[in-house]
Amino acid sequence: MGKALIIGCGGVASVAVHKCCQNSEVFSEIMIASRTKSKCDALKEKLKDSKTIIHTAQVDANNVDELIALINSFKPDVVMNLALPYQDLTIMEACLATKTHYLDTANYEPEDCPKFEYKYQWDYKERFEKAGIVGLLGSGFDPGVTGVFSAYAQKHHFDEIHYIDILDCNAGDHGYPFATNFNPEINIREVTAKGAYWENGRWVETEPLAVKRVYNFPEIGERDMYLMHHEEIESLALNIKGVKRIRFFMTFTQNYLTHLRCLQNVGMTSIEPIEYEGKKIVPLQFLKAVLPDPASLGPRTKGKTNIGCIFRGIKDGKEKNYYLYNVCDHQECYKEVGSQAVAYTTGVPAMIGAMMIIKGYWNKPGVHNIEEFDPDPFMDALNKWGLPWKESFDPELVD
Repeated sequence: MGKALIIGCGGVASVAVHKCCQNSEVFSEIMIASRTKSKCDALKEKLKDSKTIIHTAQVDANNVDELIALINSFKPDVVMNLALPYQDLTIMEACLATKTHYLDTANYEPEDCPKFEYKYQWDYKERFEKAGIVGLLGSGFDPGVTGVFSAYAQKHHFDEIHYIDILDCNAGDHGYPFATNFNPEINIREVTAKGAYWENGRWVETEPLAVKRVYNFPEIGERDMYLMHHEEIESLALNIKGVKRIRFFMTFTQNYLTHLRCLQNVGMTSIEPIEYEGKKIVPLQFLKAVLPDPASLGPRTKGKTNIGCIFRGIKDGKEKNYYLYNVCDHQECYKEVGSQAVAYTTGVPAMIGAMMIIKGYWNKPGVHNIEEFDPDPFMDALNKWGLPWKESFDPELVD
């Protein structure tokens, strides 16, 4: 029986809370805390019949002292940061001060600079080791499950993995002319950043969305996908032995890209503050405020997601190809937890990661990326808790 403090009350946090309540044998108590307590109270009310005891609280996740006080009052086994990646470091500081395990779903990035790298959090490794606590980085889907898939492939199917292509396809249709399926600010910062992949021990940079491929996704069909930088590439390059190249591709419709280019051209995706009626505003934050809330997309979204990894390498001296992936249905997710599949595929692995820590399956002190742990119990839990995985030994390869 364990206790989890969940920071955040958006779409991903809502899924994780639902899943913790389904898994009441592990999560006997949870606390939902965010800047807006009324949102936490509303989610608690939806789950009032759960066997899991639910508490709520107001907290400013940028305030270390507030976080420390909340952790000390609730005494959780693990703190799950399901708010924004900007707050990773303040929450990690609070976990260090209280000697409490930590988990997140995305790497820290400074608000004023879209720089996606693990350095900021890896700098905490020694301090977490000395405190005897686990810092689990990237327990979402990508990063997250894609790292677990990589560890599983390395453990069971390869002597050496040479090439990894991570493919993220969202074929859902929400009916809006333009919207994002997770936090608009984070989504647009990612998409408009330069692309990058890892090859032969170094980063190769590309212009944003300059590299396009067409891929025939199982259960979905052909979709345009574009090479992007993504944080798990950095950790997988360190932790997967023999790897020569790692790439990440994400699908976008031409409608999405046309709208995005227009917004870029008029300066609405900028993170540089501007003066407006005597106040400083950030255009991207204003755009976030006028776009549809991703949490509202659930009842509108139809279609499926397909996220997975294609591995190429050597087993017993022979070349081998292997594809591990999950297909998730937006409408089925909404029926179960009131959320679309993008939030579902992140919230479920967050709950599973917390369960791995509470049950002691993953208990090595320090700051670790998810592929550094034994993948088997996590892979079993994916099948049990709503993200069953599929495999192919003869996949279509990406050129």
